[in-house]
Parts: sequence; C-alpha cells; structure tokens
Amino acid sequence: MEPLASRMRPRTLDEFVGQEHLVGEGKPIRNALEGRELFSFILWGPPGVGKTTLARIYAKALDAEFYEQSAVSAGKADIRGILKDDAGGRSKILFLDEIHRFNKSQQDFLLPYVESGELTLIGATTENPSFEVIAPLLSRCRVFVLKEFSEEDMRRIVRRSGMEMDPEAEDWLIRVANGDARQALTVLDHVSRLYDEITLDTLKEAVQSEYIRYDKKGEEHYNTISAFIKSMRASQPDAALYYLARMIDAGEDPKFIARRMVVFASEDIGVAQPTALVVANEVFRAVETIGLPECAINLAHGVVYLSGCKKDRRAYEALGRAMEDVKRHGNLPIPLKVRNAPTGLMKKMGYGKGYEKYSKESFLPEKLKNRRYFKK
Repeated sequence: MEPLASRMRPRTLDEFVGQEHLVGEGKPIRNALEGRELFSFILWGPPGVGKTTLARIYAKALDAEFYEQSAVSAGKADIRGILKDDAGGRSKILFLDEIHRFNKSQQDFLLPYVESGELTLIGATTENPSFEVIAPLLSRCRVFVLKEFSEEDMRRIVRRSGMEMDPEAEDWLIRVANGDARQALTVLDHVSRLYDEITLDTLKEAVQSEYIRYDKKGEEHYNTISAFIKSMRASQPDAALYYLARMIDAGEDPKFIARRMVVFASEDIGVAQPTALVVANEVFRAVETIGLPECAINLAHGVVYLSGCKKDRRAYEALGRAMEDVKRHGNLPIPLKVRNAPTGLMKKMGYGKGYEKYSKESFLPEKLKNRRYFKK
C-alpha cells in the first residue's frame, strides 16, 4: 500500500499547507506559477516541510517534464540520460534532492546545462547552500528558505489524514514530530497498521520502537547539534564532548560539525579570543584532510579548546544591529570623503576630499553618524 505521506501529498498550491511567505498571495513561488516563469532555484529547509511537494507542484503547473533524482545515488550518467531523453518539446526540470551531496565535480558538470537553460534545476537541501553549492551554480539559482511547520500547520495536516485520536494523543504527536509533517504522517501510518486504535500509548510504543533515534534528517539531528553548541557556549566541555560523541556514533558528517564550530568561534567567542577562529578553521581543514575515524580526535581537541575560551558575542550582535539599519534605511549616501575617486571628474565633485586615515570623525552616512553598533 502507498504510504500515507505519499497519498496525502498536495497536488496544487491551494492544497499546500504552510510556507505562506513563499506560496501566499503575491509571494514568489505563487507568482512564478501564475506567471509561468521557468527558472532554477534551491529549496533550503528542515526535513518534512514540503520541498519535494513544491518542486512537483511547480513542474506540473508549468507543464514541464519532471525528473526526480537523489544526489546520494545520482551521478553524471543520470544527468546525461536526462539530457538525451525526448521530453516531447517540453522543458526539463531536474529535481535534485539533497543537492549538498553532489560533489564539486558533479556540480561543475551540471553547471553549463543549467546556465544554458537546457535543464532547469530545483535543488533541495537541509544544509546551508552557501557552504554546499559551488558559487557559479548558486549564482544561477534563487534560494527559497522553508520553515518548520507551525503547530497550527501540523494540526491541519494531521487532521487531514482522517485518522481519529483524542486531543492528548494529537498534541503529543505534533510535539514529537517537531514541525516535520512527513514524520508525523509516517508515525500515524505505522500505528494504524499495527494497532486497532490510535492512542497516546500506541503512539509512544511506535515512536519508541522505531523513531526516537538520531536521524541526520530528523528531529534528533537538530536537537543534538543545538545541545552541542549550547554546551560549548556554557563552557561545559564534558557535555559538548558527549554530544559530539553521539553525533559521531550516529554517523553525522564530521564536516557539518566542524562548520558549526567555525561559526561558533566568531559568533560566541569573537574578539574575546581571536585565535579561536584560527583553531576552528584548522579543525575543519583536518577533518577535510583526514576523515573519520581519526578526525574525531581533531574535533574533540577543538571542542575542548572552544569550550574553554572566554565568550564575547559583541561582534555578532553588532552585525545584527547594522543589518537592521541597512534594512530600515536602505542604501544611504556614503560620505564624499570616503568615496573612491579614480577619475579627475570625481575628484572635482569632492570624492575623497578631506579624507584622513586616522580620523576620529564618523565615516557613517550622515543619518547614522552617531550610531554605535559595536559596544566597547
């Protein structure tokens, strides 16, 4: 029998639940469908939030030939096969799930076909595409960020299944699924096949026997990395090492862990100990060079070091305040004295006039000249 999650998959945007910032009236994906605009894009978000569904709806609405591949198993030969396939004059859309698993060589191979429009690419990823997708390919794609389903969205999806359960069981299922609709429906499907009724007890039995385990695409992935970061932030090396060990034992990608450590070095330690970024970067390089199992030692070394560093989030918070002003005020005029003056005309217009290297006068735009983002 076809799984419940597959049977319930929406076929149109009107059936789709959530992601209103993308599919609501006047929002980019709905506008693209209504305007029949064909372009490449990447869907970035946690598992079970509708990435595959949106890709299928998009392809159907544009009457394109839809090719669905997973980057885990697909390769250049699969791409060649799609390129040779007779689509009857229709546009070809390649949906590449887990695009972050395509290596640089494979992405380089894909690039000219996306660039020429021979293939329209829709990538799906749970990882930051800035780290995982090569710059030339990324520059040819729009990136849409999907969010975890809200509790209200999850409740609508669960109730659409038509499966009866009491409010306590429903609340528990929604809480455990943690915004992952596919996981919630899979659990429901599983329980309905094994038990006569769906209750809190039967849900717990099913989840404990099959679903509460570390899953690189699921809830425990996010819970564990969160606990890992928060342990380092609290300067608790023992807790951080424990969560590191859990991730390694579960088969987590060590580069994923190392990247989070590099971000942590600037976000949470920052100017308190600038060498933290150097150490974190060297850990990342070691992970790339050595690989598992030995690189676990490098990760442990870095975790203990970062946990022991003084913490200072001022640089990170200052950037946030500056970003708020950029969004609020837009591109304010840059003071003439700090503008570049490569031509005589620009010099006559006052570009660069009065500039002093070590001036105490603010170089911020006039409207923001008294702003202080970094708090000393």
